[in-house]
Amino acid sequence: MLKIIVIGCPGAGKSTFARKLKVATGLPLYYLDMLWHKSDGTKISKEEFDKKLADIFKSNKWIIDGNYQRTLEQRLKECDTVFLLDFSVEECIEGAKSRIGKKREDLPWIEEKFDEEFKQYIMNFPKKNLPQIYKLLEKYQSNKNIVILKTREEANNYLKEMKRGNI
Repeated sequence: MLKIIVIGCPGAGKSTFARKLKVATGLPLYYLDMLWHKSDGTKISKEEFDKKLADIFKSNKWIIDGNYQRTLEQRLKECDTVFLLDFSVEECIEGAKSRIGKKREDLPWIEEKFDEEFKQYIMNFPKKNLPQIYKLLEKYQSNKNIVILKTREEANNYLKEMKRGNI
């Protein structure tokens, strides 16, 4: 595990999981939200984003946290390990709500409210995004280590086993 991506629905805890992976592995961690968003709420261009991502790929070890469906296949080609946090919609909504008003290292601003559009995105994720993700995982499964975690407890247990050296 030298080139890892962590993907899943917003609110699943990808960034928290990725931070714990960073501690366990010592690998550098990159947040796609920090690459894409500026602190004033604007975004960089797709070309700038793609260049930053390509620069990360040049390194021989990393963890990349985030979905960004447009670049998912590119990240799948580059990584050796994928962690998919495929949690329930309810768990993701609660996770997203719990971070409102909190400073985070994976986002350049503090989320002030949990808006309906974002809630709807989370609710639609299992039907709209997950089928595409699973299709891509199937395409690359022969040469990637793919770990699908279905609950926070399962994710935490995986990390505990990793720390013990059992994984």
